[in-house]
Amino acid sequence: MLDGVMSGGSESHTASAPADHGHLSEGRAALAAFPLFKDASAPSHDLILRQANLRRCNADEEILSRDEQAGDVYFVLKGEVRVVNYSATGREVAYAIVPAGGYFGELSAIDGRPRSASVLAVDDCLLATLAPSAFKELLATDSIIAMRVMDKLVRIIRAADNRILDLATLSAYQRVYVEILRMKKPDPVRPNSWLIYPLPTQAQIAALASTTRETVARVLSQLSHDHIAERKSKTLYIRDLARLQDLAAKSGQSEGKH
Repeated sequence: MLDGVMSGGSESHTASAPADHGHLSEGRAALAAFPLFKDASAPSHDLILRQANLRRCNADEEILSRDEQAGDVYFVLKGEVRVVNYSATGREVAYAIVPAGGYFGELSAIDGRPRSASVLAVDDCLLATLAPSAFKELLATDSIIAMRVMDKLVRIIRAADNRILDLATLSAYQRVYVEILRMKKPDPVRPNSWLIYPLPTQAQIAALASTTRETVARVLSQLSHDHIAERKSKTLYIRDLARLQDLAAKSGQSEGKH
């Protein structure tokens, strides 16, 4: 089915561009090496290549929306997407960033219920989709794929538990500190140093921390003033990890007074 696919299959609701010949070749190669399907059986790989559709999406494009009645599973072959929801007042709440090699939409494929969140393209993306019937056939016939999907669902539950705890016990400032700590990676140049690159926008950090962009701006400014972190272009360098961890751990602190 990859040979003749257009952009979005039966459930596409946006003006995504068709997948051209170059993207079809790229899509086949990416699906063959996709992490979820590594070491899967030959019949599983055959089913995937027969049934998968390709779709290209532009940066900031809505790929699917909460509550829509559709069940395709999406596999991110190139680019990355963010999974979000919106409060009654319209404030965005971010659930996750899904990079190339990740997938989303499996909940509706499994239980047949409407989408539980919206998904937006962070940058230009190449996606593959499988219909619910094909995805459930893979789960029923290939234990390797089924175990990996179960492992992801367990991680989602654990992450949700942690976020519920954060919302119940941490201040808005502390939640921003915690998100910064979650995003940090070792600095490849300086030993025993940490950084975040590319640094998400203040709005994106706010969505992850369930707070406002203004709160994130104040936190970043305070961290810079206290020489705990330093922002240079799209990189945030963490200069004093111990102090940042201390701020995240403090309970009952007065926000803005560190």
